[in-house]
Amino acid sequence: MPAKMKRSFRFSLPVTVVGVAIAYIYISSVFIFIDRWFGLISSPGIMNALVFSAVASMCVFNYAAAIFTDPGRVPSTYMPDVEDPERPIHEIKRKGGDLRYCQKCSHYKPPRAHHCRVCKRCVLRMDHHCIWINNCVGHANYKAFFVFVMYAVIACIYSLVLLVGSLTNDNIKDEMQNGGSLRTVYVVSGILLVPLSIALAVLFGWHIYLTLHNKTTIEYHEGVRALWLAEKGGSIYKHPYDLGPYENLTTILGSNILSWFWPTSSYIGSGLKFRTIYDLTPGGSASQ
Repeated sequence: MPAKMKRSFRFSLPVTVVGVAIAYIYISSVFIFIDRWFGLISSPGIMNALVFSAVASMCVFNYAAAIFTDPGRVPSTYMPDVEDPERPIHEIKRKGGDLRYCQKCSHYKPPRAHHCRVCKRCVLRMDHHCIWINNCVGHANYKAFFVFVMYAVIACIYSLVLLVGSLTNDNIKDEMQNGGSLRTVYVVSGILLVPLSIALAVLFGWHIYLTLHNKTTIEYHEGVRALWLAEKGGSIYKHPYDLGPYENLTTILGSNILSWFWPTSSYIGSGLKFRTIYDLTPGGSASQ
C-alpha cells in the first residue's frame, strides 16, 4: 500500500463493537461451524478454514486502512485557479455564484470537498462521516472503505452458509436439542448474521451504484435537487463527474482489475481536481 497520511487512533465504541463482532464471527465460523460440519483436520475443513481466514484477514486489513488513512485534507495554500486551462469546470455556490469558500476553515473548497462537522475540517471528495470507522469516508480512503464492505458482505454470507450447513449434521441437532452453550452460539450467530448480511449487502449495492456513476453520497442528494431544478427550468442535468461506467470504475478502483480487491490508491491523484464531462468544453461551472 502506498504511503498515505495516517491518523492517530482514539478509542471509539462503535469501532470496538465492530472489532468484537468480527472476532466473534471468525471464531464461531472456523472453530464451531466448520469444525462441526467438516472437521478441522479434514481436507474440506482445512480448505474452508483457509478461505474464510483469507476473507476475514482482507476484511480486517481494509477496515484498518479505512480507519487509519486520512481521507484527505485541503492544503492551507490552496487557491482555485479560474484561468487554468486544464480545469475548465469550477464548482460555485448555488446562491450568488461565488467560488465555494469554507467560513469555518477560512479557505476555498476544492471541487467535491465538504466540511465535516464531526472532524471539524474540510474533507476532499467527502462521501460521508462513518461512526463505524470513526473517520470520514473521503478521497484517500474511499476505496479501502468500499473494499472492506465487499469483504464484509462475503464473510457474513459465507459464515451464514457455514452455520446453516453445520446444522445438517445429526450430532449438532442432538446437542442443540439437549441444550447447552452450542445452541446459544447458533442463536446469537443467526441473530447477528442475518440482519448484518442484509444491511451490508444493501450498503454495498448502494456504493456500487455510486461508483458506477462516480458520485458521492453527498453528490447524490445534491443531484436529486439539481435534477428537480433543471427539469423545472426546462433543462437537462448531468452529473459533471460521470464519465461512463467503465471510466468511473477505473477512476475510483484503478485501471488494473486485480488491484480492485486491494486498497491501493497511488492512481487517485491529489483530490484537488477531477476529470469531468466538460473537459473538452471550453469554460464551464458546476453548481454545488
